Amino acid sequence: MQLLKSVSIFILAGLCEIGGGYLVWLWLKEEKPFWYGVLGGIILMLYGVVATFQTSNFAKVYSTYGGFFIVLSLLWAYKMDNYTPTKYDIIGALIALLGVCIIYYSPRH
Repeated sequence: MQLLKSVSIFILAGLCEIGGGYLVWLWLKEEKPFWYGVLGGIILMLYGVVATFQTSNFAKVYSTYGGFFIVLSLLWAYKMDNYTPTKYDIIGALIALLGVCIIYYSPRH
């Protein structure tokens, strides 16, 4: 149950960071209304809060989050920007995710 909670927090943090950043991107790069940028900024602040729900220390949480971010970014790009990840994108993302899961979920002494 603890694993499911932890993974859910990483996913929620990723959706906040990527979603908020995407709204800011749309505002600045694709000339969407100003409120896209404001809403994106608010959602980006939520990302910082959500990450604190993890039980480990800052170093482990943020290093592990990086792997989740890579996978979620590719999934977001696939869904929202019609980007098709290459096999190298997928392999690299899975290697990163595996690596950070070893860092975060390995037994502690």
